[in-house]
Amino acid sequence: MAIFKDFKEFAMRGNVVDLAVGVVIGAAFGKIVTSLVNDLIMPPLGLLVGGDHFKNLKMVLRRDVMGPDGKVADVTLNYGAFLQNILDFIIIAFAIFILVKLINKLKREKAAAPTAQPAPTKEEVLLTEIRDALREQRKG
Repeated sequence: MAIFKDFKEFAMRGNVVDLAVGVVIGAAFGKIVTSLVNDLIMPPLGLLVGGDHFKNLKMVLRRDVMGPDGKVADVTLNYGAFLQNILDFIIIAFAIFILVKLINKLKREKAAAPTAQPAPTKEEVLLTEIRDALREQRKG
């Protein structure tokens, strides 16, 4: 049963739990950005390049080739799908860059926030009173 104890200690370390949370949030964030690209950015871009879907852009290399399953299809170079994947990557990478930059900025602000000075000790209070009394004697 020592292996289960070791595994529990390993799994409950802060870094492993943080990594697991990061992976789950990253997957959800990836879905949001993919939806942004596919549903909001690509349709207008597809219209600009003359088609309805950017990923459907292709160059026909050879028409009507019979495949091993007996179906006739074109041999195509699907450059639109490739360009779509590149654009997806660039947008996701940029969104993650902005998110990390924002998190780092918040961490810096939190670290730079001034902390309240601790209350003076009894010795400091006594020394301040002595100093003030000596000043009063010199003035008087």
